Amino acid sequence: MPKKTHATLECSNCETKTSVHPLRNNCPKCGGILQYSLNLPPKTQIKFSGALTFWRYKQLLPPVRNMVSLGEGGTPLHKADRLAKAMGASRLFLKDETRNPTNSYRDRAAALLTSYALDGGEKTLVCATNGNMGASLAAYAAKAELICHVLVPKVVDVGKLAQMIAYDAVIEETGETVDDAIRKAQTLAKETGWFQATAELNPLVVEAQKTISYEVFEQFEVPDWVFVSMGSGGTIYSLWKGFKELKELGLTNKLPKMVGVQTEGCAPIVSTLTEQSTPKTCSPSTRALAILVGQPLQSELAVKAIHESDGLAVTVSDNEILTAELQIAKLEGVFAEPASSATVAALQKLKGSPIASDSSVVCLITGSGLKATDVLQALSKKQKTAGLGTAVSTKQKILKILSENDSYGYDLWNQLGRVMTRAAVYQHLNELAERGLVVGYDKEGKKFFRITERGRKVLAAFDEIQLLM
Repeated sequence: MPKKTHATLECSNCETKTSVHPLRNNCPKCGGILQYSLNLPPKTQIKFSGALTFWRYKQLLPPVRNMVSLGEGGTPLHKADRLAKAMGASRLFLKDETRNPTNSYRDRAAALLTSYALDGGEKTLVCATNGNMGASLAAYAAKAELICHVLVPKVVDVGKLAQMIAYDAVIEETGETVDDAIRKAQTLAKETGWFQATAELNPLVVEAQKTISYEVFEQFEVPDWVFVSMGSGGTIYSLWKGFKELKELGLTNKLPKMVGVQTEGCAPIVSTLTEQSTPKTCSPSTRALAILVGQPLQSELAVKAIHESDGLAVTVSDNEILTAELQIAKLEGVFAEPASSATVAALQKLKGSPIASDSSVVCLITGSGLKATDVLQALSKKQKTAGLGTAVSTKQKILKILSENDSYGYDLWNQLGRVMTRAAVYQHLNELAERGLVVGYDKEGKKFFRITERGRKVLAAFDEIQLLM
């Protein structure tokens, strides 16, 4: 029988070790971030058995008795030949975490968190989230018959919000960004005794997410480069820790170089690494809402991963993200959310130098684009209702009409039943055009509008989301 893995919590700052019970996130001595320090078994006792799923690696995870699962893990490592050719690369892989049960990599964390909560007799979980973590935790809490209290900022992707609603989470809007929601989650957990399931505040999350690296190793090998988008910074460290443990176990002698990616409008970790002044605020208008974090609590972990791996940190613009998002979908059939597409945008920016054309590269695709369509995220304000709102409904109707035939303002006004002014119809058309969902052209002295391929994808996303409602 394989020897059980034992663990302590170790401070990433002062290296103080403490018991895993009670589970905590900050060092009692210096306030640094606590992370699991596992007493890894020798290579001869490592035995990965069964199908390629998350729980295949339970021997290297904090032990739990109750294993909650919806079939997470075992996601494809997609060899992106067409995308690689278009970018002038040779060996490009997409780790497609959209194939998890709720369509994001956070399902791994949710599986371990809810399992641990059940072991401890917990009844209620609290989680501050930009979206994916809340959607995942709500689903797994529903499976485990736990109450899930989710705190979200004002701007959140509607697709993720729809999932939380469908899984019957208790949703509360808190603050402008997820930073505000995290502070509220800390207070709530202290006041109520609820189980803290916020990704930035629970060391179990890093342990769950490191299994992505285990899978990449089993599916391919250790790549030369791994690109990961950064919000709070925990994800890039999770993958780095996974690869380091593989080396510690003697399963490989190689480690990858880690590349952390942030948007130009919100790049506090990149600013720290490049010794630039950190912007006081982050732009809420960025398309990559999943990594819109102004005060990343795990920044030091991200910096550690990049420094230790001799890696890089880079920013990309929203236009570069949009281009990459369309390329990934068009060339590889993977619809990635903006935060995920940022990794491919960064590779495009770095190709040739320092990323050699013959390097093996893995880009982490964290979540599905169906969760983060442009129109939906811009108009998501009220998470308490399952309805998407009048403005979203009108835009959906316009896209549906244009999906059948090109039309012009007056005709659209008639087809919509004249329930608003013609000026309002044109306002909707202008907003759709700004997002590349429709294009206008002159014909017979009138301004006609035609739906774009991007518009058809967004329209399909509306239908997909409504199935969840």
